[in-house]
Amino acid sequence: MTKTVLTISSKNYGAWALRGWLMAKLVKLDFEEHIISPDDPGMKAEILLLSASMRVPALAHNGIHVWDTLAIGEYLHEIKPRAGLLPAELEARTHCRAICGEMHSGFTALRASLPMNIKAHFPGFKLWSRAQSDIDRIVSIWQECLQAHGGPYLYGKKPCLADAMFAPVVTRFLTYDVLLDEACQAYCQTIMALPAMQEWVAAAQSEPDEIDELDAEF
Repeated sequence: MTKTVLTISSKNYGAWALRGWLMAKLVKLDFEEHIISPDDPGMKAEILLLSASMRVPALAHNGIHVWDTLAIGEYLHEIKPRAGLLPAELEARTHCRAICGEMHSGFTALRASLPMNIKAHFPGFKLWSRAQSDIDRIVSIWQECLQAHGGPYLYGKKPCLADAMFAPVVTRFLTYDVLLDEACQAYCQTIMALPAMQEWVAAAQSEPDEIDELDAEF
């Protein structure tokens, strides 16, 4: 059996990498990391060999290659259905897929004006109005899920695909000192307390300072 490899980039700036990596951790997939430095001039060429979309993360598992974070999540759910990456109940599972899709394709103002940067902190950061609209929508999603399923995670007592998809947003809210209501603050604390998140943050903190922040999410 071939080894399982998850290709990712910077842990400080890599929002999509965090999503895929956290999904793999949540299902307890045994994998090796292949890290491509974001300031490596050969990065795009190497990513192109791994995925047609030129994006990280990319997962190689049992001879199967899958890229795009949502596709990775669905694949992990298929090979490890008992891990609970998607909720068991149909309505909750459908809702989970819908908000994950919204995160996957939307919130462009948030991405542009509040790029992921775990090592940084900008207290009193002035928000662009369109970014605030994205934040308001995310808060609404979180409030709805937490109220409907009782927390501490979006769909109940265990973290799932949706929590992995919104985890980089949690780091952004901390980096840019975004004001949140009590329930959403507690949710952020819950996500950051996950052992996998603590592992990721520790690795992000140890990255060299000279890595340049990229203009787009990767």
